[in-house]
Amino acid sequence: MISPINSFIYNTFSPPVMEARNWLDNTKLPNEFELMNLSQAAPIDLPPFEIRQAIANAALNEPQAHLYGPVLGNDDLRLELSQNWQKTYGGNLKANNIGITSGCNQAFCATIATIASPHDNVIIPSPWYFNHKMWLDMAAIETSVLPVDKDMLPSIDDAEKLINNKTKAILLVTPNNPTGVEYPKELILGFYKIAEKHGISLIIDETYKDFHSKDGAPHSLFTEPNWENTLISLYSFSKAYRLTGHRVGAIIAGSERLNQIEKFLDTVTICPNQLGQIGALYGLQNSSNWLASERLEILNRKNAMEAGFKNLTHWKLKGCGAYFAYAEYPFDVPSDTLCKQLLSSKAILTLPEMMFTPKQTDNSDNFEKRHIRIAFANISVVEINEMFERLKDFSIR
Repeated sequence: MISPINSFIYNTFSPPVMEARNWLDNTKLPNEFELMNLSQAAPIDLPPFEIRQAIANAALNEPQAHLYGPVLGNDDLRLELSQNWQKTYGGNLKANNIGITSGCNQAFCATIATIASPHDNVIIPSPWYFNHKMWLDMAAIETSVLPVDKDMLPSIDDAEKLINNKTKAILLVTPNNPTGVEYPKELILGFYKIAEKHGISLIIDETYKDFHSKDGAPHSLFTEPNWENTLISLYSFSKAYRLTGHRVGAIIAGSERLNQIEKFLDTVTICPNQLGQIGALYGLQNSSNWLASERLEILNRKNAMEAGFKNLTHWKLKGCGAYFAYAEYPFDVPSDTLCKQLLSSKAILTLPEMMFTPKQTDNSDNFEKRHIRIAFANISVVEINEMFERLKDFSIR
């Protein structure tokens, strides 16, 4: 062990996607199959040509694209996103309700840094998005784990029972990573009401909102009076416009909250990526038809996943949406064992439930043994059907 070392960082688990890559490096794949990498929830296709052209033009012709910009992002992008979200959600959003960040993970880290101190706690449903849990652990912020029900939905009543004088926020991800479940509007509103009642924040990570299966606003919280005192929403341009490498995200919050967030962002990045912001702005202003077609493609993949699991004996689909299918398998082995055998025998790389849940402390037949996350961001409907063909005769050795 190196010394000195921050014990909270040292004791935080390693990045799960990196662990999955290590499995891949150390596994001999079967000759009869090509790899299906269903482990990472990020598009690998390039942004649409027009967005790439806008970025290239800016790189060549706009000097400001190579200089520091405002800490909370460029004014034109903040205004455009505020108008875009107001059109979708209603309410009265302004540019000063928007902070642009270097990706949505940074948006989360910056938000938490202004909300909670070491040894405070945040209520987080399990299964969780592992990067959220990693940051909370590294920041010495305790997590109050909120189990989900058979439909992968957290309970408002159970959450309220967890609130104490150290609780600073409730965290929701919808559409959910890892389960794919879309939280109903009334459930989201219920969580907002208990957060408001107890004077804590409700953080909603809406990274995958552009691929929601229902038309219209996913919730109505921006129309609530005084929403700025309770709600903080997070967003990513990585998924909608494939700007993964440019690292552009956003925080939608009250202006007073963003004034505090600005302190954090100034110390870690100074400003968001200029070229990424230019690409994001172009996408918001010009690529709505393209994004609509992307949504339909993702929904087609969702439908193919749902249809495939109906015909897969003894497997059960627990949630499906955004880029994810969350499946219960019929074998009596831990989830990491299942994933490693899927890789070695069928060349399918997925992530095990144990990467999204509290560490098992006993030998009980519990949740984490029997679920995997399948990410379908980068496979076609034809490839999804091929995946099910491989799974039909899969068994544990």
